[in-house]
Amino acid sequence: MLGHCAQGMEMGEQAEGKIGRVSRRRLLRCLPRPWAQLLLLYLLTFGVLLPLLCHRRRHSRYFWRSAHLQRLTAESLESSRARGQEAVRYFRETEPGEAEGPGLGAPPGKGPQLVVAIVTTVREQGADYHYYLQVAAEFHRLLRGCAWCRGHRLLACNVHLRPQEHWEALAASRLIPVVQRFAGGGADRSGNRFEKEKQDYLYCLREALLTYSAQHVLLVEDDALPGHDFFQVLRDLLERRLTAPQARDALYVKLYHPERLQGYLNPEPMRILEWLGLGAVCGALLSAIYRLLTGHYSALTFVLLASYAMLLAELGGRHYLLEARRLSPQLYALVPATECCTPAMLYSAPAARRVLAYLEGVQCRSGYAKDTALYALLRERGERAYVLEPNLVTHIGLYSTLRGIIAQPSL
Repeated sequence: MLGHCAQGMEMGEQAEGKIGRVSRRRLLRCLPRPWAQLLLLYLLTFGVLLPLLCHRRRHSRYFWRSAHLQRLTAESLESSRARGQEAVRYFRETEPGEAEGPGLGAPPGKGPQLVVAIVTTVREQGADYHYYLQVAAEFHRLLRGCAWCRGHRLLACNVHLRPQEHWEALAASRLIPVVQRFAGGGADRSGNRFEKEKQDYLYCLREALLTYSAQHVLLVEDDALPGHDFFQVLRDLLERRLTAPQARDALYVKLYHPERLQGYLNPEPMRILEWLGLGAVCGALLSAIYRLLTGHYSALTFVLLASYAMLLAELGGRHYLLEARRLSPQLYALVPATECCTPAMLYSAPAARRVLAYLEGVQCRSGYAKDTALYALLRERGERAYVLEPNLVTHIGLYSTLRGIIAQPSL
């Protein structure tokens, strides 16, 4: 009797299994074909989901400029004004004796490991934002709290034609030493502002080397605000990354590249390789998940899902993928440098001397500023240079020293 009951139960379980398999097959038959499923995924993601999530994100391809750019610019200006007022108070209230911290003590050995030289001048517009004081105050704060920065120094380089008119540099000189290019009342004989900018840059680089005999010089423009992890990342860069054989003789390392130029669809071959690698890895992962859910798999499925991942990264914004690297200094990427912009440039002492020799013989002009000249010489001489991703500084200067009067600043 018990045997009959057990046999009946087994037969019932088998029947239920058969019914389950039949139901699953019917369900799979009711689903759209694989190409239709993937087409639906594309339409929902790129036609509905991403536009809803990314229309406020400035570095996304879906950013709605007409709706949000003016508001974001106003918010940025207001935040910058508040930081400027705080920086004024910082230099007014901090006494030189109080300013000494772990990173501002006497340097070990003959010379410091690093000099942070801030190139500064008076701006025709934007005086209320106190760009130089913002940058100088943040560097000073970070160095005060940096336990391993005893070999670092701050130096201001005032390149205004009438240095006494640059009251911000004079106010900060209580805490930050300053050198003045035109202290003797000299005049600019370059004839154009792009050549003057280059000559200012070379003067500050030379003075940083001569003043401290440092192993490295970080030349920073006065609207490049450092991030909170600046010296942690820089420590890893100096002690680990730049000691590798392939990076040891680099001409420079850029610590900033414009966010609008960080996408994959820009003329940088290394980005294309990164993009294809991202597509291959994510395509394989998504294909495995798709096969687990539907039981279907083909080479076309892999290609479509790899392309899906690549489009998702590009349209959503590569900038936001890079931000995930801020979790640790070791996650920052050091990749071959691209053209454009010199807000924050790191040079070893030998490389700085090569740069001085290179650029002395170059005439800058409109369309051929110092960054373009430096990149051209980089290629001509077969030098190597790198850029750190993501950016270690934020470019806060919505008013430029080169572009003249700006009626309506914009991010």
